[in-house]
Amino acid sequence: MSLIEVAKNAPIDSRESCRLLEEGNILFFDHVPFAIPSDDLEFLLSARQDNTRLHKNISFRPGPGLLRGFSGAKQDAERLSGIMREYSARATEFLGSFLAPYAGKWSLDYASFRPIEEANRDLPLHKRNELLHVDAFPSRPTWGGRILRFFSNINPTEGRVWEVGENFEDLARKHAFDAELEAVAKRSGTPLERVIGRSVRALGSVGLPLPDRSAYDKFMLRFHDHLKENREYQSNSPRTRLEFPPNSSWIVYTDCVPHSVLSGRFAAEQTYIVPFEALLAPEASPLRILERQCAASLTVR
Repeated sequence: MSLIEVAKNAPIDSRESCRLLEEGNILFFDHVPFAIPSDDLEFLLSARQDNTRLHKNISFRPGPGLLRGFSGAKQDAERLSGIMREYSARATEFLGSFLAPYAGKWSLDYASFRPIEEANRDLPLHKRNELLHVDAFPSRPTWGGRILRFFSNINPTEGRVWEVGENFEDLARKHAFDAELEAVAKRSGTPLERVIGRSVRALGSVGLPLPDRSAYDKFMLRFHDHLKENREYQSNSPRTRLEFPPNSSWIVYTDCVPHSVLSGRFAAEQTYIVPFEALLAPEASPLRILERQCAASLTVR
């Protein structure tokens, strides 16, 4: 993993940028690459979050315009929704050019705002941000697609501090079988699993949507939890400290870069699901790495 700085106004090589990200690098900008109005920034810096154990962050779903985790008056919630919608649109416009091979192929996922100081947060184990982990979403299975995230530290005075771990192939080689990769792979494509999958899809077709998870999605959820539960890994695994300074941005595939957040507040973020078919370096994806290790397909329907 490398932190690669993208110089301001530098020529864009979109395919190379996609490839670098897929291989587990972080692309860093010492600025936010689009304007956020000053009055919007002031509002965000005054925002408060409710029920912090239920809602880890303030989240916003750009499609339906659903805001969760915000404590404030109705008019303030409407203002925040508008700001988050605009941030999502500007980030997507920027990335559609910067990462042009993905444009029109990705799925727009949640945006979020993180106003709470990350240091010493009281959260349940599996939600704790200071523990190294790779991302997987319980309610949004990807079937081998990738979780791409764009972050902005809008804090005007303080950096956001991360730690990042070793590359995914080394991580999986050391820990995937302890997290029961082999058992998950053996169940993939069995008659029972196929029946369960058809039942889930049938319920979805009549308005009862349930997560239709592949074996890959089931394992990645298990892997996320296993890494956070593993005290030896949390204490002794290799890691690098990164500090993202005020008014900077970065892009990373958080499904392959083990990461933790040690401190910082006031970060905005937009997530995208990039389908497997859109990848430029599919052999570097977590799906292919895990399939090589277990010698089985993890996306059988």
